[in-house]
Amino acid sequence: MRPGRGPDAGTFAVRVVALTTAAVAAIFACALMADAAFEDGAQVWDWIRAALILATTGWLAWGAALALIGLPRRLAPAPSPALDPDHRTVILVPICNEDPAATFSRIAAIDRSCAAAGVTADIAILSDTRAPDVARAERAMFGWLRNEVGGQGRIFYRQREDNRGRKAGNIEDFIRRSGGAYEFAVILDADSLMDGRAIAAMIARMQADPRLGLLQTLPRITGASSIFGRMMQFSAGFHGPVFTRGLARMQGETGPFWGHNAIVRTHAFAQSCGLPELKGRPPFGGHILSHDYVEAALLARAGWKVEVDERIGGSFEEGPENLLSHARRDRRWCQGNLQHVRLLFAPGFPLWSRYVFLQGIFSYLVALGWAAFLAATVIGTAWAPEPNYFPDPYQLFPRFPDDRTREITALGLGIVGLLVMPKFAILAAAIGSGRAAEYGGRGRAAVSVLTEILLTSALAPVMLMFQCRSVLQVLTGHDGGWPANARGEGRLGFAEALRASAWIVGWGALILVATLQFAPALAPWLLPVCLPMIAAPVLISWTSRPAAPGAFAVPEDADLPEVVARYRAFHARWTTPAAQAPEAGSGQPAPEIARVPA
Repeated sequence: MRPGRGPDAGTFAVRVVALTTAAVAAIFACALMADAAFEDGAQVWDWIRAALILATTGWLAWGAALALIGLPRRLAPAPSPALDPDHRTVILVPICNEDPAATFSRIAAIDRSCAAAGVTADIAILSDTRAPDVARAERAMFGWLRNEVGGQGRIFYRQREDNRGRKAGNIEDFIRRSGGAYEFAVILDADSLMDGRAIAAMIARMQADPRLGLLQTLPRITGASSIFGRMMQFSAGFHGPVFTRGLARMQGETGPFWGHNAIVRTHAFAQSCGLPELKGRPPFGGHILSHDYVEAALLARAGWKVEVDERIGGSFEEGPENLLSHARRDRRWCQGNLQHVRLLFAPGFPLWSRYVFLQGIFSYLVALGWAAFLAATVIGTAWAPEPNYFPDPYQLFPRFPDDRTREITALGLGIVGLLVMPKFAILAAAIGSGRAAEYGGRGRAAVSVLTEILLTSALAPVMLMFQCRSVLQVLTGHDGGWPANARGEGRLGFAEALRASAWIVGWGALILVATLQFAPALAPWLLPVCLPMIAAPVLISWTSRPAAPGAFAVPEDADLPEVVARYRAFHARWTTPAAQAPEAGSGQPAPEIARVPA
Protein backbone atom coordinates (compact mmCIF):
# COMPACT_ATOMS: atom_id res chain seq x y z
CA MET A 1 0.00 0.00 0.00
CA ARG A 2 1.03 3.59 -0.56
CA PRO A 3 1.05 6.06 2.32
CA GLY A 4 -2.47 7.05 3.28
CA ARG A 5 -4.18 10.09 1.87
CA GLY A 6 -5.19 13.04 3.99
CA PRO A 7 -8.68 13.27 5.47
CA ASP A 8 -11.60 13.99 3.15
CA ALA A 9 -13.38 17.34 3.30
CA GLY A 10 -16.10 16.10 5.66
CA THR A 11 -13.67 14.60 8.16
CA PHE A 12 -11.47 17.70 8.03
CA ALA A 13 -14.47 19.98 8.69
CA VAL A 14 -15.58 17.87 11.66
CA ARG A 15 -12.10 18.02 13.15
CA VAL A 16 -11.96 21.79 12.75
CA VAL A 17 -15.35 22.23 14.43
CA ALA A 18 -14.42 19.99 17.37
CA LEU A 19 -11.02 21.56 17.92
CA THR A 20 -12.45 25.08 17.63
CA THR A 21 -15.25 24.30 20.09
CA ALA A 22 -12.81 22.90 22.63
CA ALA A 23 -10.45 25.85 22.21
CA VAL A 24 -13.19 28.48 22.55
CA ALA A 25 -14.61 26.83 25.68
CA ALA A 26 -11.16 26.53 27.25
CA ILE A 27 -10.27 30.16 26.50
CA PHE A 28 -13.61 31.39 27.82
CA ALA A 29 -13.17 29.45 31.09
CA CYS A 30 -9.62 30.72 31.43
CA ALA A 31 -10.82 34.29 30.84
CA LEU A 32 -13.48 33.94 33.55
CA MET A 33 -10.91 32.60 35.98
CA ALA A 34 -8.44 35.34 35.11
CA ASP A 35 -11.05 38.09 35.43
CA ALA A 36 -12.09 36.80 38.85
CA ALA A 37 -8.61 36.06 40.15
CA PHE A 38 -6.70 39.05 38.79
CA GLU A 39 -9.19 41.63 40.08
CA ASP A 40 -6.86 42.80 42.84
CA GLY A 41 -3.58 42.02 41.10
CA ALA A 42 -2.29 38.75 39.70
CA GLN A 43 -0.33 36.34 41.87
CA VAL A 44 1.57 33.23 40.93
CA TRP A 45 -1.28 30.96 42.10
CA ASP A 46 -3.69 32.88 39.88
CA TRP A 47 -1.53 32.18 36.84
CA ILE A 48 -1.27 28.52 37.77
CA ARG A 49 -5.04 28.18 38.21
CA ALA A 50 -5.73 29.95 34.92
CA ALA A 51 -3.35 27.62 33.05
CA LEU A 52 -4.84 24.52 34.66
CA ILE A 53 -8.42 25.55 33.97
CA LEU A 54 -7.46 26.20 30.34
CA ALA A 55 -6.20 22.62 29.92
CA THR A 56 -8.85 20.79 31.94
CA THR A 57 -11.83 22.66 30.52
CA GLY A 58 -10.50 22.15 27.02
CA TRP A 59 -10.50 18.42 27.67
CA LEU A 60 -14.11 18.46 28.92
CA ALA A 61 -15.19 20.54 25.94
CA TRP A 62 -13.53 18.09 23.57
CA GLY A 63 -15.63 15.24 25.00
CA ALA A 64 -18.79 17.33 24.74
CA ALA A 65 -18.01 18.20 21.12
CA LEU A 66 -17.50 14.51 20.34
CA ALA A 67 -20.99 13.72 21.66
CA LEU A 68 -22.68 16.58 19.79
CA ILE A 69 -20.99 15.58 16.53
CA GLY A 70 -22.26 12.03 17.04
CA LEU A 71 -25.89 12.99 17.73
CA PRO A 72 -27.15 12.93 14.10
CA ARG A 73 -27.78 9.28 13.28
CA ARG A 74 -26.16 7.68 10.27
CA LEU A 75 -28.11 5.86 7.62
CA ALA A 76 -28.50 2.15 8.15
CA PRO A 77 -25.59 0.25 6.61
CA ALA A 78 -26.11 -0.94 3.07
CA PRO A 79 -27.01 -4.62 2.71
CA SER A 80 -23.88 -6.71 2.89
CA PRO A 81 -22.84 -8.36 -0.35
CA ALA A 82 -22.85 -12.11 -0.54
CA LEU A 83 -19.83 -13.72 1.09
CA ASP A 84 -17.13 -14.95 -1.24
CA PRO A 85 -16.98 -18.69 -0.54
CA ASP A 86 -13.23 -18.69 -1.23
CA HIS A 87 -12.40 -16.44 1.72
CA ARG A 88 -10.45 -17.90 4.64
CA THR A 89 -11.21 -16.42 8.05
CA VAL A 90 -9.87 -17.30 11.49
CA ILE A 91 -11.28 -16.22 14.84
CA LEU A 92 -8.42 -15.55 17.30
CA VAL A 93 -9.07 -15.90 21.04
CA PRO A 94 -5.95 -15.01 23.07
CA ILE A 95 -6.26 -16.12 26.69
CA CYS A 96 -4.08 -15.97 29.79
CA ASN A 97 -5.09 -17.52 33.12
CA GLU A 98 -8.80 -17.14 32.38
CA ASP A 99 -11.69 -19.25 33.65
CA PRO A 100 -11.60 -22.18 31.17
CA ALA A 101 -15.28 -23.10 31.49
CA ALA A 102 -16.47 -19.55 30.79
CA THR A 103 -13.95 -18.97 27.97
CA PHE A 104 -14.64 -22.21 26.11
CA SER A 105 -18.40 -21.82 26.59
CA ARG A 106 -18.19 -18.48 24.78
CA ILE A 107 -16.18 -20.09 21.98
CA ALA A 108 -18.79 -22.83 21.61
CA ALA A 109 -21.55 -20.22 21.41
CA ILE A 110 -19.67 -18.23 18.75
CA ASP A 111 -19.00 -21.37 16.73
CA ARG A 112 -22.68 -22.39 16.76
CA SER A 113 -23.77 -18.86 15.87
CA CYS A 114 -21.34 -18.78 12.94
CA ALA A 115 -22.68 -22.09 11.68
CA ALA A 116 -26.24 -20.76 11.87
CA ALA A 117 -25.21 -17.67 9.90
CA GLY A 118 -23.42 -19.69 7.20
CA VAL A 119 -19.96 -18.41 8.16
CA THR A 120 -17.07 -20.80 7.64
CA ALA A 121 -14.22 -19.87 9.97
CA ASP A 122 -11.51 -21.62 11.91
CA ILE A 123 -11.07 -20.79 15.59
CA ALA A 124 -7.62 -20.50 17.17
CA ILE A 125 -7.36 -20.42 20.96
CA LEU A 126 -3.99 -18.84 21.76
CA SER A 127 -3.02 -19.57 25.35
CA ASP A 128 -0.37 -17.70 27.31
CA THR A 129 -1.42 -19.39 30.54
CA ARG A 130 1.41 -20.20 32.94
CA ALA A 131 -0.50 -21.68 35.88
CA PRO A 132 -0.23 -25.50 35.45
CA ASP A 133 -3.68 -26.24 36.91
CA VAL A 134 -5.36 -23.71 34.64
CA ALA A 135 -3.44 -25.02 31.61
CA ARG A 136 -4.59 -28.58 32.32
CA ALA A 137 -8.18 -27.36 32.66
CA GLU A 138 -7.85 -25.53 29.34
CA ARG A 139 -6.73 -28.69 27.57
CA ALA A 140 -9.59 -30.65 29.13
CA MET A 141 -12.14 -28.02 28.12
CA PHE A 142 -10.64 -27.91 24.62
CA GLY A 143 -11.31 -31.62 24.22
CA TRP A 144 -14.86 -31.13 25.46
CA LEU A 145 -15.37 -28.20 23.08
CA ARG A 146 -14.23 -30.10 20.00
CA ASN A 147 -16.33 -33.13 20.88
CA GLU A 148 -19.38 -30.95 21.58
CA VAL A 149 -19.36 -28.90 18.37
CA GLY A 150 -17.49 -31.25 16.04
CA GLY A 151 -14.49 -28.97 15.82
CA GLN A 152 -11.83 -31.39 14.63
CA GLY A 153 -9.75 -29.81 11.88
CA ARG A 154 -11.12 -26.29 12.38
CA ILE A 155 -10.83 -25.44 16.10
CA PHE A 156 -7.26 -25.34 17.40
CA TYR A 157 -5.51 -24.74 20.71
CA ARG A 158 -1.91 -24.06 21.52
CA GLN A 159 -0.07 -22.99 24.64
CA ARG A 160 2.81 -20.68 23.83
CA GLU A 161 6.16 -21.61 25.36
CA ASP A 162 7.51 -18.06 25.28
CA ASN A 163 4.92 -15.41 26.16
CA ARG A 164 6.94 -12.35 25.23
CA GLY A 165 4.86 -9.36 24.20
CA ARG A 166 1.80 -10.56 26.12
CA LYS A 167 -1.42 -10.36 24.08
CA ALA A 168 0.15 -8.48 21.15
CA GLY A 169 3.02 -10.95 21.05
CA ASN A 170 0.58 -13.84 21.24
CA ILE A 171 -1.30 -12.63 18.15
CA GLU A 172 1.96 -11.76 16.37
CA ASP A 173 3.20 -15.30 16.97
CA PHE A 174 0.09 -16.69 15.27
CA ILE A 175 0.32 -14.23 12.35
CA ARG A 176 3.98 -15.14 11.75
CA ARG A 177 3.45 -18.89 11.97
CA SER A 178 -0.02 -19.41 10.52
CA GLY A 179 -1.40 -16.11 9.24
CA GLY A 180 -0.64 -16.89 5.63
CA ALA A 181 -3.45 -19.45 5.60
CA TYR A 182 -6.12 -16.80 6.19
CA GLU A 183 -7.35 -13.67 4.48
CA PHE A 184 -9.07 -12.20 7.54
CA ALA A 185 -8.72 -12.57 11.30
CA VAL A 186 -11.41 -11.69 13.83
CA ILE A 187 -9.66 -10.71 17.06
CA LEU A 188 -11.52 -11.33 20.32
CA ASP A 189 -10.81 -11.21 24.04
CA ALA A 190 -11.49 -14.06 26.43
CA ASP A 191 -14.73 -12.35 27.50
CA SER A 192 -15.86 -11.46 23.97
CA LEU A 193 -19.01 -12.75 22.30
CA MET A 194 -19.85 -12.14 18.64
CA ASP A 195 -22.93 -13.15 16.71
CA GLY A 196 -22.30 -15.07 13.48
CA ARG A 197 -24.32 -12.50 11.51
CA ALA A 198 -22.04 -9.73 12.78
CA ILE A 199 -18.97 -11.70 11.71
CA ALA A 200 -20.54 -12.32 8.30
CA ALA A 201 -21.23 -8.58 7.87
CA MET A 202 -17.65 -7.72 8.84
CA ILE A 203 -16.18 -10.22 6.39
CA ALA A 204 -18.41 -8.86 3.62
CA ARG A 205 -17.29 -5.29 4.37
CA MET A 206 -13.65 -6.33 4.16
CA GLN A 207 -14.25 -8.14 0.85
CA ALA A 208 -16.06 -5.13 -0.62
CA ASP A 209 -13.27 -2.65 0.22
CA PRO A 210 -9.73 -3.84 -0.60
CA ARG A 211 -8.24 -0.80 1.17
CA LEU A 212 -9.94 -1.59 4.48
CA GLY A 213 -7.30 -2.96 6.83
CA LEU A 214 -9.26 -3.03 10.08
CA LEU A 215 -12.93 -2.72 11.02
CA GLN A 216 -13.77 -2.13 14.69
CA THR A 217 -17.19 -2.80 16.21
CA LEU A 218 -18.68 -1.22 19.32
CA PRO A 219 -19.03 -4.03 21.90
CA ARG A 220 -22.00 -3.86 24.25
CA ILE A 221 -21.50 -4.87 27.88
CA THR A 222 -23.51 -7.90 28.88
CA GLY A 223 -24.06 -9.93 32.02
CA ALA A 224 -23.66 -7.12 34.57
CA SER A 225 -25.45 -7.59 37.88
CA SER A 226 -24.01 -5.15 40.44
CA ILE A 227 -25.00 -1.49 40.79
CA PHE A 228 -21.64 -0.44 39.37
CA GLY A 229 -21.78 -3.00 36.57
CA ARG A 230 -25.36 -2.17 35.57
CA MET A 231 -24.53 1.53 35.57
CA MET A 232 -21.58 0.88 33.24
CA GLN A 233 -23.68 -1.43 31.05
CA PHE A 234 -26.41 1.20 30.70
CA SER A 235 -23.97 4.03 30.03
CA ALA A 236 -22.06 2.06 27.40
CA GLY A 237 -25.25 1.01 25.61
CA PHE A 238 -27.12 4.32 25.85
CA HIS A 239 -24.33 6.89 25.41
CA GLY A 240 -21.65 4.76 23.75
CA PRO A 241 -23.07 4.67 20.20
CA VAL A 242 -23.31 8.47 20.07
CA PHE A 243 -19.73 9.04 21.23
CA THR A 244 -18.50 6.29 18.89
CA ARG A 245 -20.38 7.84 15.97
CA GLY A 246 -18.73 11.16 16.75
CA LEU A 247 -15.37 9.40 16.90
CA ALA A 248 -16.00 7.74 13.54
CA ARG A 249 -16.79 11.10 11.95
CA MET A 250 -13.78 12.67 13.62
CA GLN A 251 -11.15 10.06 12.78
CA GLY A 252 -12.42 9.03 9.35
CA GLU A 253 -10.08 6.47 7.81
CA THR A 254 -7.60 6.86 10.70
CA GLY A 255 -9.96 5.22 13.13
CA PRO A 256 -9.50 3.46 16.46
CA PHE A 257 -8.64 -0.10 17.36
CA TRP A 258 -9.61 -1.27 20.85
CA GLY A 259 -7.80 -4.58 20.68
CA HIS A 260 -10.80 -6.91 20.39
CA ASN A 261 -14.16 -7.44 18.69
CA ALA A 262 -12.64 -6.30 15.41
CA ILE A 263 -11.61 -7.84 12.09
CA VAL A 264 -8.26 -7.29 10.37
CA ARG A 265 -6.86 -8.11 6.96
CA THR A 266 -4.06 -10.52 7.85
CA HIS A 267 -1.82 -9.37 5.00
CA ALA A 268 -2.14 -5.75 6.13
CA PHE A 269 -1.57 -6.67 9.76
CA ALA A 270 1.49 -8.77 8.95
CA GLN A 271 2.87 -6.05 6.68
CA SER A 272 2.39 -3.14 9.07
CA CYS A 273 1.95 -4.10 12.71
CA GLY A 274 5.15 -5.65 13.99
CA LEU A 275 5.65 -3.92 17.32
CA PRO A 276 9.10 -2.95 18.56
CA GLU A 277 10.24 -3.40 22.13
CA LEU A 278 10.93 0.09 23.42
CA LYS A 279 14.42 0.73 24.72
CA GLY A 280 14.89 1.07 28.42
CA ARG A 281 13.12 -0.41 31.40
CA PRO A 282 9.39 -0.29 32.09
CA PRO A 283 7.17 1.60 32.64
CA PHE A 284 8.26 3.66 29.61
CA GLY A 285 10.39 0.96 28.02
CA GLY A 286 9.79 -2.68 27.21
CA HIS A 287 6.72 -4.16 25.54
CA ILE A 288 4.03 -1.72 24.40
CA LEU A 289 1.01 -2.23 26.65
CA SER A 290 -1.60 -0.16 24.78
CA HIS A 291 -0.68 -1.92 21.57
CA ASP A 292 -4.06 -1.47 19.87
CA TYR A 293 -3.69 2.31 19.38
CA VAL A 294 -0.23 1.74 17.94
CA GLU A 295 -1.38 -1.01 15.57
CA ALA A 296 -4.14 1.27 14.24
CA ALA A 297 -1.56 4.01 13.64
CA LEU A 298 0.80 1.57 11.91
CA LEU A 299 -1.96 0.42 9.56
CA ALA A 300 -2.79 4.05 8.73
CA ARG A 301 0.90 4.81 8.17
CA ALA A 302 1.02 2.04 5.59
CA GLY A 303 -2.04 3.43 3.78
CA TRP A 304 -4.69 1.04 5.06
CA LYS A 305 -8.10 2.29 6.19
CA VAL A 306 -9.04 1.81 9.83
CA GLU A 307 -12.73 2.34 10.54
CA VAL A 308 -15.18 1.95 13.40
CA ASP A 309 -18.89 1.31 12.87
CA GLU A 310 -21.28 1.42 15.81
CA ARG A 311 -24.11 0.07 13.60
CA ILE A 312 -22.69 -3.47 13.58
CA GLY A 313 -24.75 -5.26 16.20
CA GLY A 314 -24.12 -8.60 17.84
CA SER A 315 -20.81 -7.61 19.47
CA PHE A 316 -20.53 -8.12 23.24
CA GLU A 317 -18.07 -8.16 26.12
CA GLU A 318 -18.15 -8.25 29.92
CA GLY A 319 -17.40 -5.27 32.15
CA PRO A 320 -16.04 -4.85 35.67
CA GLU A 321 -18.52 -5.44 38.47
CA ASN A 322 -16.98 -3.04 40.99
CA LEU A 323 -14.85 0.07 41.08
CA LEU A 324 -11.71 -1.68 42.31
CA SER A 325 -11.76 -4.08 39.36
CA HIS A 326 -12.18 -1.11 37.04
CA ALA A 327 -9.30 0.74 38.74
CA ARG A 328 -6.97 -2.24 38.23
CA ARG A 329 -7.72 -2.30 34.50
CA ASP A 330 -7.34 1.46 34.37
CA ARG A 331 -3.86 1.21 35.92
CA ARG A 332 -2.64 -0.87 32.97
CA TRP A 333 -4.30 1.44 30.45
CA CYS A 334 -2.69 4.42 32.19
CA GLN A 335 0.81 2.98 31.85
CA GLY A 336 0.17 1.95 28.25
CA ASN A 337 -1.13 5.38 27.25
CA LEU A 338 1.69 7.29 28.96
CA GLN A 339 4.13 4.96 27.22
CA HIS A 340 2.97 6.51 23.93
CA VAL A 341 5.00 9.62 24.70
CA ARG A 342 7.89 7.60 23.22
CA LEU A 343 5.98 7.32 19.91
CA LEU A 344 4.74 10.88 19.42
CA PHE A 345 7.58 11.74 17.04
CA ALA A 346 8.13 8.33 15.46
CA PRO A 347 8.58 8.67 11.68
CA GLY A 348 5.76 8.27 9.18
CA PHE A 349 2.69 8.40 11.40
CA PRO A 350 -0.23 10.49 10.11
CA LEU A 351 -0.72 13.72 12.03
CA TRP A 352 -4.06 12.56 13.38
CA SER A 353 -2.53 9.36 14.74
CA ARG A 354 -0.09 11.48 16.70
CA TYR A 355 -3.00 13.54 17.99
CA VAL A 356 -4.74 10.32 19.11
CA PHE A 357 -1.59 9.37 21.03
CA LEU A 358 -1.61 12.82 22.62
CA GLN A 359 -5.29 12.46 23.55
CA GLY A 360 -4.60 9.13 25.23
CA ILE A 361 -1.71 10.59 27.21
CA PHE A 362 -3.68 13.64 28.28
CA SER A 363 -6.71 11.54 29.28
CA TYR A 364 -4.68 10.49 32.33
CA LEU A 365 -2.61 13.62 32.89
CA VAL A 366 -5.85 15.59 33.17
CA ALA A 367 -6.52 13.83 36.50
CA LEU A 368 -3.36 15.42 37.88
CA GLY A 369 -4.48 18.69 36.32
CA TRP A 370 -7.75 18.72 38.26
CA ALA A 371 -5.99 17.76 41.49
CA ALA A 372 -3.40 20.48 40.96
CA PHE A 373 -6.14 23.03 40.24
CA LEU A 374 -7.87 22.24 43.54
CA ALA A 375 -4.57 22.40 45.42
CA ALA A 376 -3.63 25.70 43.79
CA THR A 377 -7.03 27.15 44.62
CA VAL A 378 -6.78 26.23 48.31
CA ILE A 379 -3.15 27.31 48.66
CA GLY A 380 -3.71 30.52 46.72
CA THR A 381 -6.72 31.44 48.83
CA ALA A 382 -4.91 30.69 52.10
CA TRP A 383 -1.77 32.53 50.92
CA ALA A 384 -3.49 35.76 49.99
CA PRO A 385 -7.09 36.04 51.20
CA GLU A 386 -8.98 38.92 49.66
CA PRO A 387 -11.45 41.33 51.27
CA ASN A 388 -14.99 39.98 51.76
CA TYR A 389 -13.77 36.51 50.78
CA PHE A 390 -14.51 34.86 54.12
CA PRO A 391 -18.10 33.91 54.94
CA ASP A 392 -20.44 35.45 57.40
CA PRO A 393 -20.71 32.98 60.33
CA TYR A 394 -24.49 32.84 59.81
CA GLN A 395 -24.22 32.13 56.06
CA LEU A 396 -23.92 28.61 54.69
CA PHE A 397 -22.09 29.74 51.55
CA PRO A 398 -19.47 32.49 51.33
CA ARG A 399 -20.36 35.98 50.22
CA PHE A 400 -18.21 37.08 47.34
CA PRO A 401 -18.25 40.48 45.69
CA ASP A 402 -20.97 40.56 43.02
CA ASP A 403 -18.59 40.36 40.05
CA ARG A 404 -16.66 37.48 41.53
CA THR A 405 -19.87 35.61 42.38
CA ARG A 406 -21.11 35.85 38.81
CA GLU A 407 -17.78 34.75 37.38
CA ILE A 408 -17.26 31.79 39.70
CA THR A 409 -20.88 30.67 39.32
CA ALA A 410 -20.61 30.91 35.53
CA LEU A 411 -17.38 28.93 35.59
CA GLY A 412 -18.88 26.20 37.79
CA LEU A 413 -22.05 25.96 35.74
CA GLY A 414 -19.97 25.83 32.56
CA ILE A 415 -17.88 22.91 33.81
CA VAL A 416 -20.94 21.02 35.05
CA GLY A 417 -22.69 21.79 31.76
CA LEU A 418 -19.83 20.29 29.74
CA LEU A 419 -20.18 17.10 31.77
CA VAL A 420 -23.96 16.64 31.83
CA MET A 421 -25.19 18.54 28.77
CA PRO A 422 -24.08 15.84 26.28
CA LYS A 423 -25.93 13.16 28.27
CA PHE A 424 -29.15 15.17 28.37
CA ALA A 425 -28.78 15.85 24.65
CA ILE A 426 -28.40 12.11 24.03
CA LEU A 427 -31.49 11.47 26.19
CA ALA A 428 -33.53 14.02 24.23
CA ALA A 429 -32.42 12.50 20.93
CA ALA A 430 -33.26 8.98 22.18
CA ILE A 431 -36.74 10.09 23.22
CA GLY A 432 -37.28 11.85 19.90
CA SER A 433 -36.13 8.88 17.82
CA GLY A 434 -37.90 6.22 19.87
CA ARG A 435 -34.64 4.58 20.95
CA ALA A 436 -35.59 5.23 24.60
CA ALA A 437 -38.24 2.50 24.27
CA GLU A 438 -35.40 -0.07 24.22
CA TYR A 439 -34.33 1.19 27.64
CA GLY A 440 -37.68 0.81 29.39
CA GLY A 441 -39.45 3.80 27.87
CA ARG A 442 -39.03 7.54 28.20
CA GLY A 443 -39.56 7.73 31.96
CA ARG A 444 -37.27 4.85 32.90
CA ALA A 445 -34.59 6.00 30.47
CA ALA A 446 -34.70 9.50 31.98
CA VAL A 447 -34.45 8.09 35.52
CA SER A 448 -31.53 5.88 34.47
CA VAL A 449 -29.68 8.85 32.95
CA LEU A 450 -30.24 11.02 36.03
CA THR A 451 -29.19 8.21 38.38
CA GLU A 452 -26.11 7.47 36.29
CA ILE A 453 -25.11 11.17 36.40
CA LEU A 454 -25.51 11.28 40.19
CA LEU A 455 -23.56 8.05 40.72
CA THR A 456 -20.74 8.96 38.39
CA SER A 457 -20.53 12.40 40.02
CA ALA A 458 -20.21 10.78 43.45
CA LEU A 459 -17.62 8.26 42.23
CA ALA A 460 -15.64 10.78 40.16
CA PRO A 461 -13.44 12.09 43.03
CA VAL A 462 -12.63 8.49 44.06
CA MET A 463 -11.73 7.50 40.51
CA LEU A 464 -9.75 10.74 40.17
CA MET A 465 -7.59 9.69 43.14
CA PHE A 466 -6.97 6.22 41.69
CA GLN A 467 -5.94 7.79 38.39
CA CYS A 468 -3.68 10.33 40.10
CA ARG A 469 -1.94 7.50 41.93
CA SER A 470 -1.55 5.54 38.70
CA VAL A 471 -0.02 8.51 36.87
CA LEU A 472 2.37 9.27 39.74
CA GLN A 473 3.41 5.62 39.91
CA VAL A 474 4.25 5.59 36.20
CA LEU A 475 6.05 8.95 36.33
CA THR A 476 8.15 7.74 39.25
CA GLY A 477 9.17 4.56 37.42
CA HIS A 478 6.86 1.96 38.97
CA ASP A 479 5.95 -0.80 36.51
CA GLY A 480 2.42 -2.11 37.04
CA GLY A 481 2.88 -4.83 34.43
CA TRP A 482 -0.10 -6.65 32.95
CA PRO A 483 -2.00 -8.19 35.88
CA ALA A 484 -4.29 -11.13 35.18
CA ASN A 485 -7.90 -10.17 34.56
CA ALA A 486 -10.18 -10.91 37.49
CA ARG A 487 -13.42 -11.37 35.59
CA GLY A 488 -16.64 -11.96 37.42
CA GLU A 489 -15.53 -10.15 40.57
CA GLY A 490 -18.63 -9.29 42.50
CA ARG A 491 -19.59 -7.90 45.85
CA LEU A 492 -16.98 -6.28 48.08
CA GLY A 493 -17.27 -6.06 51.84
CA PHE A 494 -16.72 -2.79 53.68
CA ALA A 495 -13.44 -4.02 55.18
CA GLU A 496 -12.05 -4.93 51.75
CA ALA A 497 -13.14 -1.59 50.33
CA LEU A 498 -11.60 0.23 53.29
CA ARG A 499 -8.25 -1.53 52.85
CA ALA A 500 -8.15 -0.47 49.20
CA SER A 501 -9.27 3.14 49.74
CA ALA A 502 -8.11 4.13 53.24
CA TRP A 503 -5.51 6.40 51.66
CA ILE A 504 -8.27 8.20 49.74
CA VAL A 505 -10.22 8.69 52.96
CA GLY A 506 -7.10 10.16 54.56
CA TRP A 507 -6.49 12.59 51.73
CA GLY A 508 -10.13 13.67 51.68
CA ALA A 509 -10.14 14.37 55.40
CA LEU A 510 -6.79 16.17 55.22
CA ILE A 511 -7.92 18.42 52.37
CA LEU A 512 -11.17 19.30 54.11
CA VAL A 513 -9.49 20.04 57.46
CA ALA A 514 -6.78 22.13 55.79
CA THR A 515 -9.41 24.07 53.86
CA LEU A 516 -11.46 24.76 56.98
CA GLN A 517 -8.32 25.93 58.76
CA PHE A 518 -6.64 28.04 56.10
CA ALA A 519 -9.33 28.87 53.50
CA PRO A 520 -12.75 28.36 55.13
CA ALA A 521 -14.54 30.26 52.38
CA LEU A 522 -13.73 27.44 49.97
CA ALA A 523 -14.98 24.62 52.21
CA PRO A 524 -18.57 24.56 50.91
CA TRP A 525 -17.31 24.49 47.33
CA LEU A 526 -14.99 21.56 48.06
CA LEU A 527 -17.56 19.42 49.86
CA PRO A 528 -18.70 17.68 46.61
CA VAL A 529 -15.07 16.55 46.21
CA CYS A 530 -14.03 15.80 49.78
CA LEU A 531 -17.16 14.04 51.03
CA PRO A 532 -17.10 11.28 48.37
CA MET A 533 -13.40 10.74 49.12
CA ILE A 534 -14.14 10.36 52.83
CA ALA A 535 -17.03 8.04 51.99
CA ALA A 536 -14.99 6.04 49.44
CA PRO A 537 -15.24 2.65 51.24
CA VAL A 538 -19.01 3.00 51.56
CA LEU A 539 -19.39 3.97 47.89
CA ILE A 540 -17.12 1.19 46.65
CA SER A 541 -18.81 -1.47 48.79
CA TRP A 542 -22.37 -0.30 48.15
CA THR A 543 -22.02 -0.03 44.35
CA SER A 544 -20.65 -3.60 44.24
CA ARG A 545 -23.94 -4.96 45.61
CA PRO A 546 -26.48 -6.57 43.28
CA ALA A 547 -28.64 -3.98 41.57
CA ALA A 548 -32.38 -3.88 42.18
CA PRO A 549 -34.46 -5.71 39.55
CA GLY A 550 -35.10 -3.41 36.61
CA ALA A 551 -32.42 -0.88 37.54
CA PHE A 552 -30.67 0.64 34.51
CA ALA A 553 -32.85 -1.18 31.97
CA VAL A 554 -31.10 -2.21 28.74
CA PRO A 555 -32.41 -3.89 25.58
CA GLU A 556 -30.86 -7.25 26.52
CA ASP A 557 -33.19 -7.48 29.53
CA ALA A 558 -36.23 -7.91 27.28
CA ASP A 559 -34.59 -9.57 24.28
CA LEU A 560 -31.57 -11.69 25.17
CA PRO A 561 -29.27 -11.99 22.13
CA GLU A 562 -29.03 -15.48 20.71
CA VAL A 563 -25.26 -15.79 21.12
CA VAL A 564 -25.48 -14.70 24.78
CA ALA A 565 -28.25 -17.22 25.45
CA ARG A 566 -26.15 -19.98 23.81
CA TYR A 567 -23.15 -19.05 25.95
CA ARG A 568 -25.16 -19.19 29.16
CA ALA A 569 -26.65 -22.53 28.21
CA PHE A 570 -23.23 -24.05 27.44
CA HIS A 571 -21.74 -22.61 30.63
CA ALA A 572 -24.59 -23.83 32.82
CA ARG A 573 -24.36 -27.33 31.37
CA TRP A 574 -20.56 -27.53 31.51
CA THR A 575 -20.34 -26.36 35.12
CA THR A 576 -22.98 -28.60 36.70
CA PRO A 577 -21.59 -30.82 39.49
CA ALA A 578 -22.29 -33.95 37.44
CA ALA A 579 -20.41 -32.68 34.37
CA GLN A 580 -17.00 -34.16 33.66
CA ALA A 581 -14.89 -32.85 30.83
CA PRO A 582 -13.02 -35.49 28.82
CA GLU A 583 -9.29 -35.22 28.82
CA ALA A 584 -8.12 -33.47 25.68
CA GLY A 585 -6.20 -35.75 23.36
CA SER A 586 -5.84 -38.61 25.83
CA GLY A 587 -2.61 -40.37 24.96
CA GLN A 588 -2.04 -37.95 22.10
CA PRO A 589 0.32 -34.99 21.73
CA ALA A 590 -1.10 -31.63 22.82
CA PRO A 591 -3.18 -30.17 19.96
CA GLU A 592 -1.47 -27.43 17.99
CA ILE A 593 -2.40 -24.92 15.30
CA ALA A 594 -1.27 -26.08 11.87
CA ARG A 595 1.75 -24.09 10.80
CA VAL A 596 1.92 -22.67 7.31
CA PRO A 597 5.30 -22.68 5.53
CA ALA A 598 6.85 -19.21 5.33
